[in-house]
Formats: sequence, structure tokens, C-alpha cells
Amino acid sequence: MKRITPKFNELIHSDLELVYSRMRETYALADPTIKAILNRFVSPSGKQIRPAIILLTGRMLDGPDDRIISFATAVEMLHTATLVHDDLIDSAQFRRGNPTINSQWSPDVAVLIGDFIFARAAHLAVDTGSLDVMELFTRTLTIISHGEIAQLLGNQHGDMHESYYQRIYAKTASLFETSSFCSAILSPCSKTCQAAMKRYGYQIGMAFQIIDDVLDFVGNPAEIGKPVGSDLRNRIITLPFILYMEDHRDDPLLQLILNHETIDEEDLNKLIKAIQVSDAIKRSIQKANEFSQAGIEQLASMPNTVERSALIEIAHYIVDLRI
Repeated sequence: MKRITPKFNELIHSDLELVYSRMRETYALADPTIKAILNRFVSPSGKQIRPAIILLTGRMLDGPDDRIISFATAVEMLHTATLVHDDLIDSAQFRRGNPTINSQWSPDVAVLIGDFIFARAAHLAVDTGSLDVMELFTRTLTIISHGEIAQLLGNQHGDMHESYYQRIYAKTASLFETSSFCSAILSPCSKTCQAAMKRYGYQIGMAFQIIDDVLDFVGNPAEIGKPVGSDLRNRIITLPFILYMEDHRDDPLLQLILNHETIDEEDLNKLIKAIQVSDAIKRSIQKANEFSQAGIEQLASMPNTVERSALIEIAHYIVDLRI
């Protein structure tokens, strides 16, 4: 599958440069070693979807440039901090083709660098001057942390679909939701408009994580930075697994996964292959498309601008297989 290059960032290229410039400014006075580490890790090499949503929403709604850029920087730093900690938890060796902090330095350094970035992100959220934004920012950090803890502990309660959706909201969609919602709050926008942009962020955030979970089965390991079936190997239950299970309840390997029992490598690879060729992949992608389309519908009442078109493009881009 061909890598898809996002075009929506072209509208806000200069603003994105300001975001990353401000990120570097936030640790300019840090210890030289810390600064050296962050200079290698913090770079505009990712898809930049979260800051793009904030910047495009702010432009579409005539939000104040400086406050919008401060918030976009805060969110991108928050996201970066979660990546540092995720790499440590997953024992990942590479991130976007570069050695992770935990692999090149140590787990202790990774924890503290992540904490440092969290603290600087919170400071930038304060720079928006909005109590509502600050409250939502800290609430989102709490939700993300809770979701990561629940995933690490393997907590699974009640209906598997509902448990899965709650977990991916905490892990991913909550930050998308906060991105679009707070950008609207910082802009001259009605409560109805704010609510619509909040729903937009939620819907496309859910779509984003579902596609990530699909890629865990069908993506190129060199592109996604982890082995095929990595979630399943770590006993993390995702939508493709759930949908496969519904059609193959007599598969004994499923119970080994659900009960966290030992499963040998040959059987695990057999189960991963079965999910790959099953209808569960197609159905998962269809569900992601439903979330994406629901997000697009929230933009119907927004100003008919090039920024709105770019936000629609983001919703479509998210559900393309990003490899």
C-alpha cells in the first residue's frame, strides 16, 4: 500500500513551524543534556494531526492566533510526552525510525523526560489565559493516564465493545476531542458551535485509533515501528480481535488470549494470520469510516472556508491505511 502524504498541513505550514519553534523555546533554558535529548526527539516528523486540527479550527472560527498557537503547542507537547512513556512501557527501540529515549539512554531518563515535557505542556496551556481550556487540558491528561493504566493492567469489564470504545477514547480520542473543542472555546464561537467541534474531534479520534489497531495486524512493521500483532502479543484486546471472536467462538486460541494463558509462538502467529485474512479487518475499517463520517457531519454548520475543507480532508485521511 502506498504512503499517503497529507495535504491539509499546507494551509498552516507557517503556523506549524511556530508551534515547533515554541516547543523548542520551552526547554531552551533546560540542562544541556536534557536539551540535547529533546532536540533529537521533538521534531515535526509525525503527521501533526492534533496541532493541525487546532490551528485549522482556530482559523476557520477567527480565533486569536497567539492563544491558538500556544494551545496547539501544549497539545503537541502533551502528545509527545505520552509517546516517551509509551515507548518505555512497550520497550520500543525505535520511534519514527530513530532510537527511543529509553533505548538510547535509560528507562529512568525516559520517565523523567516525559514528566518534564508534561510540565512544560501544562505551562503552555496556562498561556492561553482560559480557565476552561486549562481545566479541560488537565482533565484530558487525567483521562489519558487512567486509560494507559487500565490497558497496562489488562482491565476488561462488561461488554467487550463498550470496554474497547471506552479505552480508545481515553487513550486517543480524548485528546482529539480536547483539541477541536478548546480551539473553538478560544474562538468567537457559540456554545452550539463548540459542541459540534467537540463531537468532530471525538469522532475522528475514535476512527484514528481503530485504524491504528487495524494496522497492528496488516501494517508494515518497518513503517508502524512494531511487530505485526504486537497488541495481541501483549494481550491488548482491539476491535479486529473482538469481531473475529464473534464469528469464531469455538477457536480455542481465543480463550488463551482472553485468560492471559501461555500461548506458543506458532499458535500465536496462526491466530494473527487468521485475523488478518478474516472479515474482521474489513468490518473494523467500516466502523472507522462510520466514526469519520459522523465527524464530517459536525462540520456542516461551520463557515464554508478552505479550513473547513481541510478538516474534512483530515477526517478522510485518518481512515486511509496510513502506511
